[in-house]
Amino acid sequence: MDPVSQAMLGASVPQALSKKAQVGAATLFGALSGMAPDLDSLIRSDTDPLLYLEYHRQFSHSLVFIPVGGLLCALLMYALFARRWQLGFGFTYLWCVLGYATHGFLDACTSYGTQLLWPFSTERFAWNTISIVDPLFTVPLIVLVTFGVLRKNPRCGQLALAWVVVYQGFGWLQHLRVENAGYELAAARGHTPARLDVKPSFGNLLLWKVIYEIDGGYYTDAVRAGPALQVYEGAFIPRLDVAKDLPWLDPQSQQAIDLERFRWFSRGFLAVDPDNPYRITDMRYSLVPNEAQGMWSIWLDPDAAPDQHVMMKQDRDTSAERRARFTRLLRGE
Repeated sequence: MDPVSQAMLGASVPQALSKKAQVGAATLFGALSGMAPDLDSLIRSDTDPLLYLEYHRQFSHSLVFIPVGGLLCALLMYALFARRWQLGFGFTYLWCVLGYATHGFLDACTSYGTQLLWPFSTERFAWNTISIVDPLFTVPLIVLVTFGVLRKNPRCGQLALAWVVVYQGFGWLQHLRVENAGYELAAARGHTPARLDVKPSFGNLLLWKVIYEIDGGYYTDAVRAGPALQVYEGAFIPRLDVAKDLPWLDPQSQQAIDLERFRWFSRGFLAVDPDNPYRITDMRYSLVPNEAQGMWSIWLDPDAAPDQHVMMKQDRDTSAERRARFTRLLRGE
């Protein structure tokens, strides 16, 4: 999730377990440690744009790395703040480990995918119970954690954790409702999905995207999960067929290798842009949930050298028209 949410959740756990005199230090150490795993975003390459996708939410987010990541944070926090707060290393390490441990679990609640079991598995866990940015989740955390520091009251951290459980529980229930609606919609069309994913749209748990796979491609629809479910049907999108869509692609080339790396990242939800045969889109994400326009894609070049990487571009069309379309669906209009 966004850095603020990670910091607030990372702060809330040690704050909830600290003593009154330790609230300030516990909150600071937990907040900084809660953001630390995303330093893996610095692993990038000017020539290989997919390197970032491979390493983001990988080793730094895995369960086995928590003690190591917490230790690295504790060494820094102890060096910077131990004398000021007269802290022992034991408490410093405990608070940093607790803050660091929250990060991977919160990221796994989103739809991007987190390699919690690295290095034993490269599976990307995505529980799809919350958007990557959700003010209704984050703002109460900010308020409660801040009050905890100002009043030196660990109870505020405990209330923050209770809010996390309640909100994530609501997201899980919404996920189940939308998933059932997705299967019912597929059955009404006479389809038996090979797989079906549902995920909340940007910033809320009310409007959801449903995408399911059948032979030859995907259907993408939207469901508004209010007191009554409202379905907004989308369209069918043919699945990428390399032999048919990219007959010129050398299977030994770097571009072919990069395409398979992108397929792994997107869990196979790939399609060719009908307006550009060299643009391959990750179908899982779109600003308007019942549309097929992805939010990122790779671009291939038939004239590229054998060792040349693909290009990767962000395709986040946030024009007024598309924002208005999203808002209408969110309002149930």
